[in-house]
Amino acid sequence: MAKLYEYQSKKLLREAGIRIPEGGIAGTPEEARELAAALGRPVVIKMQAWVTGRAALGGIQFADTPEEAEEKARGLLGLKVKAYVVEKVLVEEKLAIKAEYFAGLVMDDARRMPLLIFSPAGGSGIEEMARLSPEKIITLPIDVRAGLHEYETRNMARKAGLPGPVQLQVADILARLYKTARTVEARSAEINPLVATEDGTVYAADCHLVIDDYAVSRHPELGIEIAREFDRPPTALEKIAYKVEEKDHRGTFYFLQMAEAGEGKTLIGFHGAGGGGSMMSMDAVLAKGFQLADYCDTSGNPPASKVYRAAKIILSQPGLRGYFASGSGVASQEQYNSARGLVKAFNEEDLAIPAVIRLGGNCEEEATRILGAYLKRVPGRVEGYGRDDTPEFCASRMEELIRERGSATQPVRTTPPPAPPEGCYSFATLTGSVSFNHERCRKCAGKSCIAACAPGILKLEDGCPVLAVTPDEARRGKCTECLACEIRCRFHERAAIFIQLPIPGLEEYRKSL
Repeated sequence: MAKLYEYQSKKLLREAGIRIPEGGIAGTPEEARELAAALGRPVVIKMQAWVTGRAALGGIQFADTPEEAEEKARGLLGLKVKAYVVEKVLVEEKLAIKAEYFAGLVMDDARRMPLLIFSPAGGSGIEEMARLSPEKIITLPIDVRAGLHEYETRNMARKAGLPGPVQLQVADILARLYKTARTVEARSAEINPLVATEDGTVYAADCHLVIDDYAVSRHPELGIEIAREFDRPPTALEKIAYKVEEKDHRGTFYFLQMAEAGEGKTLIGFHGAGGGGSMMSMDAVLAKGFQLADYCDTSGNPPASKVYRAAKIILSQPGLRGYFASGSGVASQEQYNSARGLVKAFNEEDLAIPAVIRLGGNCEEEATRILGAYLKRVPGRVEGYGRDDTPEFCASRMEELIRERGSATQPVRTTPPPAPPEGCYSFATLTGSVSFNHERCRKCAGKSCIAACAPGILKLEDGCPVLAVTPDEARRGKCTECLACEIRCRFHERAAIFIQLPIPGLEEYRKSL
């Protein structure tokens, strides 16, 4: 899921015709002062952070003058709240509140339909209120085929016993809230509190929307950088990783940073495959006292190219003393693809730390053979295991190998992978390119790249490999980016094949460390 900040959510409400307090967003204390001066009346200053209970955390302040607004904003901006650093504050007019309500829309998974919720008793502790005083919660399941009718929201407001003028406004707001949520494909939309002022006007005093992550690509107007439900802004490396997943839907790639290197920490890169198996594997390494730099999951039968990019991103974290990969022991994905992706990444990075790789499941024997055959040249020791080797056993091996290696950490390399020489025969793939140095190819006796290409997209022409399909077919996915031809050529023939799999932003990120 992708969360919107309060100011982003309120912008959507305003566009839908729901009244919100006057104000604006500020990134500096001076901007807060200017906004308060423009409003010309007392203001409320609210930190923009994905945390609950902002008032109790001191994240909501009041100011009577522009100078006081500047002072209060200075105290909030840069404040670290849990895992969050406040970068923006919302400066709004202070309302004369007479009554507080709660309005929300959530997806009812049991009923498989949206559920509209209203409470006339306010929204603080709405979950506890629903349990202890269910009569104070009014709900309406909505059949999306029939839609929401005006009389239904009027009935909700009437049932709540609201005063006449307020009743009409609340009914209208509930209808508009539902329409807004449907328009942006929100999983939940919450106005908490919805307030009535002394003059009887109803405002959305606070609002938060959560967008379905599968819908984010359909709504570029929302400006969501990464479709993940974080409790903090995404890191630069998480943004880079998300761009890989965003543009390649073959399999799954999830990456979340968890810790940074520090004194006394034994930090390892974690690479899972499948949620349940990954959780068990994480438990196994945590029981050994390791600290995880990240949580990464490549599952759903990803191509070797996606596993390669995941490994490169994991190894972009400073201070790693080990690399641990383990997921489900019965994975249906073709594990040799994972193995080839790791082989390419580890060789390019000149892996200097120990790695324990458990690739249990389909074709695991071939996967472990590939790891053993093609990672002998890297300085770090790499061990491959299968389904019969438990996560606990593999974690013990990780512990022993790190003990043997001492305090050595993996350097974050800033030199890009080797580029093909000029004049190579090349073609584009779905996410990269493949190049052949035909000068070397002509001296190759084995031509084993042809046999290694399981999709059969290569053929020999004048003693050199060329496409057996059209370039457009290769670009649209006929080349599955399995990396088999490059690995075969590099280790058994003339090292004449160069597969380029760019990761936008990664080289610049590494140089910034």
